[in-house]
Amino acid sequence: MFFKKRLSSKNSNIILGLDPGTNVMGFGLIETIEKKTKLVQYGVLTFKRDLSHYEKLQKIYESVDQLILDYAPDEVAIEAPFFGKNVQSMLKLGRAQGVAIAAIIKNGLPVYEYAPKKIKSAVTGNGNATKERVAQMIETFTNVKINVKQLDATDALGAAYCHFFQKNNMSAGGKSYSGWESYVKNNKGRVK
Repeated sequence: MFFKKRLSSKNSNIILGLDPGTNVMGFGLIETIEKKTKLVQYGVLTFKRDLSHYEKLQKIYESVDQLILDYAPDEVAIEAPFFGKNVQSMLKLGRAQGVAIAAIIKNGLPVYEYAPKKIKSAVTGNGNATKERVAQMIETFTNVKINVKQLDATDALGAAYCHFFQKNNMSAGGKSYSGWESYVKNNKGRVK
């Protein structure tokens, strides 16, 4: 199921999802063929706490660059920093996202940014869903049991799926669903 380097296919599109953070960065890749998806890889990258903030930014840049080299995605979906009360934390998250975007742009890839509520809404049907609920839906989409310690990875996969759904306007087509659970139940062949 997991592979490195792109297996070329005319109709294939690989989306890299990123959930950047200064201590932990989640990543997830899905391959899309027409309106079906397949999990490629997911995980978290951790950065040593004793590194300076600037050393962590360098590691984030290098890590995103390496993910792009290893998996040759066609486009990248990234989770936007959330707005909290701690200005210093927001600034650090914004910088982490900025260096990730710089690595993406350096590689000539299009980048799409989604707010956390938009991702949660796209994946679960509820913009206020918990990280655990997002993980449950990602497990449903991929048929893979995800380690609870990898919620940053499921957030990244959520960004990738959000982009896929946005791009393909999955809710269009005349049918109405009460949420993504209903969509998945009624479209088993489209989401794996």
